[in-house]
Amino acid sequence: MSEKSKRPEDMQEEGACQEVPEEGADTTEEPDKEAQAAYTEESGTEEQEPGEKKEEKKDKKTEQIEELTDRLQRNMAEFDNYRKRTEKEKASMYVIGAKEVVEKVLPVVDNFERGLASAEEGDAFAEGMQMVYKQLMAALSEIGVQPIEALGQVFDPNFHNAVMHVEDPEAGENTVVEELQKGYLYKEFVVRHSMVKVAN
Repeated sequence: MSEKSKRPEDMQEEGACQEVPEEGADTTEEPDKEAQAAYTEESGTEEQEPGEKKEEKKDKKTEQIEELTDRLQRNMAEFDNYRKRTEKEKASMYVIGAKEVVEKVLPVVDNFERGLASAEEGDAFAEGMQMVYKQLMAALSEIGVQPIEALGQVFDPNFHNAVMHVEDPEAGENTVVEELQKGYLYKEFVVRHSMVKVAN
């Protein structure tokens, strides 16, 4: 059947089957709101306001800053403790080494004193040795070596080594009455204890 031979009634029926959009109407389909809500629930995401997101980011940055600050302070404290410990160890190593050297020199000092004690007065050689002895003792004093006071002092086991005890009514209780071998300190550290005789 040609278009010319179509009846007006047939043309009306065909037009009724096809909906013609009104002029100016929006032809885009609206999204299914229920389906979108279901997708949001399934994905576990909730829509957040921009202000909430900024607040959350700010809180995370604050936590990171606090964590890094705490870590930095701990590292600084550990380094300070390490530095102090290292300095203390170096100082103790120096003292130990110096004490060993002084300990080796002390027998030489003892021999000087014995030799000078037995020398005759007016002996030129003995006078020369006396000058060398004074020079040696001055050098030891400069590096911190000092003799321990013992004679007439109250016995102190930290500085004195008692090898003999005697009864002496004239001496005080627990008093050093004779020094058998001189003791020495190196910067308040005992290099050698004084060998003494103690009364009462």
